Order: sequence, then structure tokens, then C-alpha cells
Amino acid sequence: MNAPSVDSPPRPQHRTTARSAGVLALCSVLLLTLVATRWSPLISADGDISATTHRWAVEESGVTQACRILTDWVWDPWTMRLLCAVVVVWLVVRLAARWTALWLALAVTLGTLFQQALKALVDRPRPVWPDPVDSAHYSAFPSGHAMTATVVCGLLLWLLRRHGVGRAVWRTAVSVAVVSVVGVGLTRVWLGVHWPSDVVGGWLMGATVVALAVWAHQHRQPRTHSDTAS
Repeated sequence: MNAPSVDSPPRPQHRTTARSAGVLALCSVLLLTLVATRWSPLISADGDISATTHRWAVEESGVTQACRILTDWVWDPWTMRLLCAVVVVWLVVRLAARWTALWLALAVTLGTLFQQALKALVDRPRPVWPDPVDSAHYSAFPSGHAMTATVVCGLLLWLLRRHGVGRAVWRTAVSVAVVSVVGVGLTRVWLGVHWPSDVVGGWLMGATVVALAVWAHQHRQPRTHSDTAS
């Protein structure tokens, strides 16, 4: 039995996806508001957690070096975008799914622009340490590493599920995605370049972008499997 095309019409799930996007967006706005207004309990928790993890990072130089390699090379936003570019080419060349390829490229690009706009809008300072173990540029909220990993992994998982991959491939992909999304967030806090709420914000807003992108794909379907009518 052949696996369904990536661009074959889905079951009517766009309402459920829309509700999920709404809930995620509401949570994202709530956290954004707390960060922007510098809500005291949140700022205090951020400071306590960051101070503790920074102390560990200074003491455990081997773990810190591993975190730098993972965050700068394996889970770096540009690595994630390169992975997406490879998938876009694969969708066009192997599956003739031009609409889905365009959708994926636009979703990742718009997610990046949204992330940068939020950073400029909130303009939250990053943690400052007398003995830093790493450095980063631009504003802190939301974490670009956490948000990019969430967007890319979320969209690629949805495409794999839609394509009907085998159980072993699916479980492996989910495991890699979860480790990547959670791992990159933890490395950013460990290295002292983000507050914990920056990472949570990246996860929430990345998930919101994924839900909105999936809704858009479900809402606007091409009339043929090869996208020629889109």
C-alpha cells in the first residue's frame, strides 16, 4: 500500500489546529507581557535559576564545552535552516510537492522575522556575568535557538507524519526532535546567555508558528498532488 502524498488532502482537522494555535498564542502573549512588565516573581525565578546554572557551568568545564559545541554547531539556527533547505529541495525534486516546499520555506522565514521583531520590541538584556563562559548578541527574549529548533522540528515532524512514515522512523524522528528542542534550550541557560523565560518563550512562540503554519497548509490545499493547480 503506497504512502499518501505529502500534498494529499488531509482530514478536516483545521479547526482543532486553529484552537491549538489560539491557546499557544494566548500563552505566548501572557509570557511576553510578564517579561515586558518585568513581573517580579518571574524575574526573581529567572535570576535564581540562571545564577545556579552559571555556577555549575563555571565548575563543570567539560560539560560547558560540550554545550558550546551542541549549541554552536548541532542545534545552531543556521544548521536548522540548512536542514529545512535540504527538505525543501527534496520536496520539489523527489515528491514534486512545490506548494508544500514553498509553504515550508515561508513558514521558517516568517518565523525568523517574527522572532527578530520580538527581540527588537522587547529589547530584554541578556544575563551579565563577571566570569562568562560564552557570549551572544542581540536581545534576549525570545531565545532564537529555542524558537528556531521548535519551528523546524515541529514542521518536519508534521510532514513526516503526513507522509505516513513507518513506526520506527517516526519514533526516531520524535526522539531526535524532542532531544534537540529541549537540549538547545537547556544549553542556552547553562551557558548563561539566556534567562529561562527566554527559552520558554522561544518554545511557546515556536509552537505557535508551527500550529499556524499547519493550519494554513490544511486550510489552503492544492487541487492536485503535484501542486500544479496551486
